[in-house]
Amino acid sequence: MLDFVQQLVSGIALGCVYGLIALGFVLVYKATEVVNFAQGDLMMLGGFFAFTFIGILGFNYWVGFACAVAAMALFGMLAERLVVRPILGYPQFSIIMATIGLGYFLRSVVGMIWGTDDFKIETPFSQGVVRLGSLVLAYDKLSVIAATIILCALLYLFFNRTMLGTAMRASSENMLAAYYMGIPVKRVVSIVWAISAAVATCAGVLLAPITFIHSNVGLVLGLKAFPAAVLGGFGSIPGAVVGGVLIGVIESMAGFYLAEGWKDVAPYIVLLMVLLLKPEGLFGVHMRKKV
Repeated sequence: MLDFVQQLVSGIALGCVYGLIALGFVLVYKATEVVNFAQGDLMMLGGFFAFTFIGILGFNYWVGFACAVAAMALFGMLAERLVVRPILGYPQFSIIMATIGLGYFLRSVVGMIWGTDDFKIETPFSQGVVRLGSLVLAYDKLSVIAATIILCALLYLFFNRTMLGTAMRASSENMLAAYYMGIPVKRVVSIVWAISAAVATCAGVLLAPITFIHSNVGLVLGLKAFPAAVLGGFGSIPGAVVGGVLIGVIESMAGFYLAEGWKDVAPYIVLLMVLLLKPEGLFGVHMRKKV
């Protein structure tokens, strides 16, 4: 039972990271109907920004965290303006290829600037454990879970209790109608990309106590986060986090109780089963469009 609980907590912690990356997929898709396959690489770049501020420049952890989030928010707006906006209206395949190309570009740039070695960010949660009788839980994993809950609560309040959040939800429902109602749709889309990049950065920094960051970590985790978004329902913000947690728990349990090779395969088997039974995902809804 102790092993089960420890594996469960580890799976939830890793799944929270998947969920935050998947949340970026969903935010961009809801606002623009664009699938941003560079989302994992935005997380990777945010992790390297945090490493630069905290590990190289010697900033306080929280100050470096905030600087990395702010820098990546600006980068997200820049990426939307230079890469995505000029080709909006083109076939979806063109936009998908552009985001894939952006991911390759970011991995190459990171490799040239920071190299291909593994790096780790020292955090206030890197050391220490919580003991509950015979159960031992590490601070780093508990901090990831707590931070994800707080971040999701803040995003919920932002999207449901602010004027800008309401404008974003309106734009995601119908861009043309939002434009005619006076909402600056282009600016709203830029802000959505900024929020998506900032959330990805939070995932990258939260991941740091659990594993190393390197130039390919975004590609690896992005391939796990995309099924998490599909599993939860690609248009559902809560579904992205739930899907990420499910993928993380399944991966952790399969790696512990089954052969190691099942660790990377089991989540996709579950995903295929869910899509066969409920193609729109766990929290998705059927949408109809007039064309």
